[in-house]
Amino acid sequence: MKKFFHDLFNDSNSINEKAVIGFAAFIMMVVFAIADIVTGALNKPLLVNEFIFDSFKILTIACFGIASVDKWINKSKPE
Repeated sequence: MKKFFHDLFNDSNSINEKAVIGFAAFIMMVVFAIADIVTGALNKPLLVNEFIFDSFKILTIACFGIASVDKWINKSKPE
């Protein structure tokens, strides 16, 4: 784990930081969805502000979108 974080913050790495952040935001959305399903099945309200979920949604879309565009631009550049 220590090596992963060292490689993540290294300038010359092969890890796409935007994809890591996007994946973490996606996992948080999945956790919120599962918690909402479980609390709904127990007839209890889930008290999560809508702007928090929307923030994770926008962060996920933006990170994956920027990572995809970055990958497409770097692929089309002649080396």
